[in-house]
Amino acid sequence: MLVKEIGEQGLLAIVQRFCPPEMVGDDAAILSVPRDESLVITTDMLVDNVHFSDRTTSPFDVGWRSATVNLSDLAAMGAFPLGITVALGITGDQPVAWVEQLYQGLTTCLNQYNTPIMGGDICRSSVTCISITAFGSVNPDLAIKRSVARPGDVIVVTGYHGDSRGGLELLLHPELQTQLTANQRLSLIQAHQRPQPRLDVLPKLQTLLASQPSTAIAGMDSSDGLADAIVQICRASQVGAQVQRCQIPISEALQTLLPPQQALEWPLYGGEDFQLVLCLPGDLAQLLVQQLGTAASIIGEITSHPNILLIDDAEPSTVEELSLSRGFQHFLS
Repeated sequence: MLVKEIGEQGLLAIVQRFCPPEMVGDDAAILSVPRDESLVITTDMLVDNVHFSDRTTSPFDVGWRSATVNLSDLAAMGAFPLGITVALGITGDQPVAWVEQLYQGLTTCLNQYNTPIMGGDICRSSVTCISITAFGSVNPDLAIKRSVARPGDVIVVTGYHGDSRGGLELLLHPELQTQLTANQRLSLIQAHQRPQPRLDVLPKLQTLLASQPSTAIAGMDSSDGLADAIVQICRASQVGAQVQRCQIPISEALQTLLPPQQALEWPLYGGEDFQLVLCLPGDLAQLLVQQLGTAASIIGEITSHPNILLIDDAEPSTVEELSLSRGFQHFLS
C-alpha cells in the first residue's frame, strides 16, 4: 500500500497510534515543565541521501537515528527530555509500511527515556525528510554550555569516536567485513545505525555538581566529529586546547579495520558518534571518569593560548592544529 492510496487523513490515523492519545488531536500540545527548571528546545532535520539512504539505513533505523540526533542535543545541554514533535515530508509513492517502520524506530528509541511523540505534521514532498523538535528541561544552574570552558579545565569524552564512520564504511563496502569478528562488525554497524544519546551521563554529572554548585561545565555533543566539538567549544569560550593523540579512545574494532593514521582520522573527523565532549575541573573530571569506567576518557586540557592542538608527548614534532574544515559541512561536501 502506498501513501497516496490512503491520503493525508489515513496516514495521520496511522502515525497518531504512536502518540499518547491525550497529546494529539488539537492544534498544539500542552507541555508542563518541572518547577524551577528551564525549557530547552532543539530542532534537527534528516534528509534522504544526505543523512540516510536505503542502502545503509532501514526505515526503523532512520527513525531511531532521528530520535537520537535530537536527544543527544538535549544531553549536550544537560537537559532531560520531555517530548518531541515530528514533521514528515514524504512522497505519495512511499509505502505505508516504510512510514510505520520509521515511527516504530522512533518510539523504540524514545521509550528508553520515557519520551513521547506529542504531535507534528505531514506533507507531500519530492524528497523524504524528517524534522524533529525536541523539548527538555534543565535546572539553569546545571546547564551545559559551549561558552564556559576555562584554562585549566580538562577535556573528557564519553565512549568511542570513529565507530559510526566505521559502520558506514562496512555497510557501503561489505568486503571490508572479512577483517573483523562478528561482534566487531556488529558493534561498528550498530554505532552507525542505532547510536545511543548519552543521557545516562547526566545523573552522574549532576550528583558530582551537587558538591560544587558554582562549577560551570562546558560541552556539546560530537555529532559532527570530535575535532569539531573541541574547536566549537574553544571558539565559543575564547580559549585554546591541547589534545593528547595517544589518549583519544579508539575501539578495538576500528583499530582492526584501519591502519593507525586513519584510525585516528575517523574519530576526529568522522562524525555521527553522538558522544559528549565536556570541559570541567580536573578533580570532577577524574571522579566522572571513575564512575563511568571505560565509557569515558580524559584526552586533554583547555589552555589560555588560542591554538587548538593535537599533540603527542612522545613525538613533539607531530603537532597538528585541529580544524573544522576537514569534517562534513553542508554546502561544501
